[in-house]
Amino acid sequence: MSTSNVRTTADLYDTYVLKNYGRAPITLARGRGAQVWDDEGRAYLDFTTGIAVNALGHCHPHWVAAVQRQAAELIHTSNLFRNANQGELARRLAGYAGPGRVFFCNSGTEANEALIKLSRLHGAKKAGGAEGKCHKIICAKNAFHGRTFGGMSATPQQKIQKGFAPLVPGFVFAELNNLQSFADLVDENTAAIFIETIQGESGVHACAPEFLRGLRELCDKHNLLLMLDEVQCGLGRTGKFYAYEHAGIRPDAIGMAKGLGGGMPMGAMWVAEPHAELFHAGSHGSTFGGTPLACAAGLAVLDVIEKENLLEKVTLQSAPWIASLKKLAADFPQKISEVRGQGYLVGVQMASDSAPVIAKLRELGLLVVGAGNNTVRFLPPLNVSEEELAKSVEIFRSAVE
Repeated sequence: MSTSNVRTTADLYDTYVLKNYGRAPITLARGRGAQVWDDEGRAYLDFTTGIAVNALGHCHPHWVAAVQRQAAELIHTSNLFRNANQGELARRLAGYAGPGRVFFCNSGTEANEALIKLSRLHGAKKAGGAEGKCHKIICAKNAFHGRTFGGMSATPQQKIQKGFAPLVPGFVFAELNNLQSFADLVDENTAAIFIETIQGESGVHACAPEFLRGLRELCDKHNLLLMLDEVQCGLGRTGKFYAYEHAGIRPDAIGMAKGLGGGMPMGAMWVAEPHAELFHAGSHGSTFGGTPLACAAGLAVLDVIEKENLLEKVTLQSAPWIASLKKLAADFPQKISEVRGQGYLVGVQMASDSAPVIAKLRELGLLVVGAGNNTVRFLPPLNVSEEELAKSVEIFRSAVE
């Protein structure tokens, strides 16, 4: 083929790829650890990690070896048959969450759809078998639960919902960290409370521990399911395997994804007993959920988290890093309004539009992701080094000076 017919990646995207993303003008080509390189050979410190997906950074050798080994042995079987990796991964996830069962899917929004279906089944049981009577779910304002119709309907943001009416009925919204606001919406038609332990997309807003404890008591009092979306904040990102652990509670069900596969598309729902018994053969499913290959990736992620003591390292290393970001905010109060977050899920709210800052950081070699209310979101891999954390603060200082 002559060079005149060669199409650049940018040209191919402009011509053939749906324009539903606001992409940065770079093409990433390879990665290793917390670094990526573009197709021109320029290096970047990657604190987007695929939006909290690459929990171990890029190409961790244990993860790569596990995926390569499984790809040469057995990739897909469907859920008409058992596979050893799925059973083992379910066991290990339940070991973190508690007695219960796990359903595997492919993404966070699919995990959340499964949670919504769980709440419908619970509501029908609560109503003596009458479907459609007890189906209301109380969610939080400014939430983000995905872009499928159920997830989108649980996400009270115009930019997400616009153009897709009518939405799925049955969702109402209360103020995050306002227990009375949630309690006021509970009635005989309520089946569940469904919230993110830390709202990531809206700007990194965490549930206060006492608020989560209050929700647990509220749900127990009214026979409601407490369902937590830990798609972004779970899997070690806060220094605990699940972010709700900081509050000392246990939910009835958890949606998870992103870091679970370490880069492999993967989602899961854990359901506590006895609620797991609400599902039976044929009531829900996924063609690609829990494949031998995806579960091999998930097992490798857990291996590395445990063998490299990453939960402890996140706790120890994140504290001085966040303190450095807060010091930076104090040095530039006209440009930085607030620093929020825990562990390696941190939002820096800018005093004005964050987009130019994100672009400037990219020019300086640091990749970050935006969030609501002019927030710059930092999502480093769980195995990031202290030196790389310090470098991110130096780059950020250069961007705001």
